[in-house]
Amino acid sequence: MSNARKETFTWQLSSTVRELWPVIADTARFNEAIGFPKHSIDEITQPDNSVRFVAHAKMKGLNVSWDDIPQNWVSEEWFEHKRIFHNGPLKSLLARLAVRPNGNGSKIDYSFELKPANMIGRALVNSGLMFRKIRSDVGRMLKHADEFCLGKKEREYPFPSPKLIRGGEKRAIELGQNIDQTPYGHGLGVKFAHWLITTPDVDVMAIRPLRLARDWGVPERHVVEACLEATRQGMLRMRWDLLCPRCQIGKSPVTTLKELPKGTHCDTCNIDYQRDFSNNVECVFAPSVSIRALEQGEYCLMGAMTTPHIKLQLTVAAGEQRKEYIDLEFGIYRVRTLEPGDEETVDWSQGGFPAIELENDRIKSVSSGDPSTVSISNHNQRLLTVIVEELGWRRDALTAHRATTLQAFRDVMDDEVLRPGDDAAIDSVTIMFTDLKGSTSLYNRIGDPQAYVLVREHFVILGNVVRECNGSIVKMIGDAIMAVFADPADGFQCAVRIHEEINKFNQTSNKEELVIKLGLHIGRCISVTLNGKLDYYGAMANIAARLQSESVGGDIVLSKEFSNDAAVKPLLQTYSLLDETAQLKGFEGDVPFYRISADEISAKHRRHIN
Repeated sequence: MSNARKETFTWQLSSTVRELWPVIADTARFNEAIGFPKHSIDEITQPDNSVRFVAHAKMKGLNVSWDDIPQNWVSEEWFEHKRIFHNGPLKSLLARLAVRPNGNGSKIDYSFELKPANMIGRALVNSGLMFRKIRSDVGRMLKHADEFCLGKKEREYPFPSPKLIRGGEKRAIELGQNIDQTPYGHGLGVKFAHWLITTPDVDVMAIRPLRLARDWGVPERHVVEACLEATRQGMLRMRWDLLCPRCQIGKSPVTTLKELPKGTHCDTCNIDYQRDFSNNVECVFAPSVSIRALEQGEYCLMGAMTTPHIKLQLTVAAGEQRKEYIDLEFGIYRVRTLEPGDEETVDWSQGGFPAIELENDRIKSVSSGDPSTVSISNHNQRLLTVIVEELGWRRDALTAHRATTLQAFRDVMDDEVLRPGDDAAIDSVTIMFTDLKGSTSLYNRIGDPQAYVLVREHFVILGNVVRECNGSIVKMIGDAIMAVFADPADGFQCAVRIHEEINKFNQTSNKEELVIKLGLHIGRCISVTLNGKLDYYGAMANIAARLQSESVGGDIVLSKEFSNDAAVKPLLQTYSLLDETAQLKGFEGDVPFYRISADEISAKHRRHIN
């Protein structure tokens, strides 16, 4: 006869399932709020290449360890988590929360099963004290979460006060004020300081600026610049993580680009992978140790909201078939297992979600006519955990490529470069070259001192526009600049704005008229350290420079590759493109390109200001 005891508690909440799910499924945040201690996790590779997760924590003075079984869940439906203890009064616990619509609100069923390991455990379980405490604690948290979703509470859960270093609060506020005095603060310095000293640990262990910008409703560049300035001022620490291509969790963290490894191993997935500057090297931040002490460890292993791109994570036994209700939108998904192995991309646009067949360590999706249901069949001789995930998970990742193409990064983190001899391949970068037309005759006409002042003013205009368009100036070559952009749309908008700002300068200044020559190209290149700065090399950089030389001034010369980019095409629809070719120095044959004439750019600018 089993000594296990299971009880189910039910609550009616006013918020909808869609409103509640991101809060109640955030088990790491929930565990921190409820007072569950952080724990360390050892990832132990098994003979079949799967990974066993062994957790360690101190609970009420007792060192406890357990097998932490990865959570199972179906997004906006249910989640469950199991722990199998190695010592202590309990043998195992299993918690499951299910949520479903009920009237205008939601109904929550929370089941909790405990198995005692010894006499003390049986006494605890049979007394009912643990279940009464669980019901009280969970009910209190759910009520708070409901009020948060209704706009009645500021935070998702009532959190304990963060552990600040002595004097940390005052130090943070003073640094926030200093940050707001710089060009990179954007009025976010003091706001950042208050957030940093009041928010839960789970939010500050790895601060992702793009996510924070979305939560605060402010431009992404502003938050990134504030984080960079906060790092320089000593409020934050910066680090670089190599995101695993399977689990997408950061591995092998380093504090500088010079330390960045070429590749690493993910113990969670038991795979080796290489770094990719454009896709899997992420820049994240954490509080300075002079402000806030963060205890290392985890509050929860692989929770549903730790990886919100995963819509289903389900362990299926050998020979088992499972069917689960799930409400997914049409789109592109990746199907894989938590264990190392096969994966498949599913482009789903009609009918029910394809059934998933697992056999001989291969994944195959087949047609399914049952809408709102995922069917999974495991024909292997071992259990497997199946994952269905969206592919848009990188939207919150500030990649190394994007970070290093921001002007603020070069201004604030000027010592952040690759180690000598190292290089990073960039899949796609937009490079712009500009030059000041007729600068030699300008110096002869008005003299060196006046011409130098004018050239410096032109550099200020270009620098401001490049920065505001999320790019950076890599170098100045005489009267020319080389600028880079992670997003080609930003590069094109920058080109247009440069001409607009130069036209404004010419109209309001009584000085010599300035005319800019400009060329844009996109492609693959490498990033290296040269003269102590990050630089970009490759054939595509040379093409961009040569295209600028084809500019007659006031126009924009675009390579065919740049013009055909999916982000640029919509921006060109209102322009007339002149189709041309030219012999470019160092390249064989005629090179095709497009030109937007100076007259058209000027005409659009006049219509815009009128």
